[in-house]
Amino acid sequence: MFDIKPKKFKKILVGVDDAPDARAAFSYAVDKAKRDGSEIGIVSILETNRVNIYQVLDKDYVHSTEDDLRKRLNDYVQAAIDYGVDPKKITAIVDQGDRPAERICNHVIPEFKPDLLIIGSIGKNGNRNTVGSQASYMVKHSGTSVFVIRTDEVTHYE
Repeated sequence: MFDIKPKKFKKILVGVDDAPDARAAFSYAVDKAKRDGSEIGIVSILETNRVNIYQVLDKDYVHSTEDDLRKRLNDYVQAAIDYGVDPKKITAIVDQGDRPAERICNHVIPEFKPDLLIIGSIGKNGNRNTVGSQASYMVKHSGTSVFVIRTDEVTHYE
């Protein structure tokens, strides 16, 4: 016989955007952080590939877009505080790049140093056996434990 000793993670990183799978991952991560007394990093990536060349040259546009992202991220931070996570244990992280999964694995994780990454994945119709390309990349390349939170809720978002 052996004792069951669930691993408690000290530092959790969760990737968020406006998608339902990211919200599901966030909910799980916040609950896990509260139960374990963990630090939690909440990361969102400003996808520069969605910005055209004229917008890139307009510093006001890029600045306002990043400000909007920071405001949304602050909503996530406030939700974690309202749930009962210690505000001193919450870090909001904004990064920029063309490929969010690569930015998280190659830039955010080495800086934040989590021992658990929590991400979402939407189940595609007719294919419940695979995860999306972003989630798959992070599972393979993060170098840390990864929980993938699946959801079947598919909605259109921007």
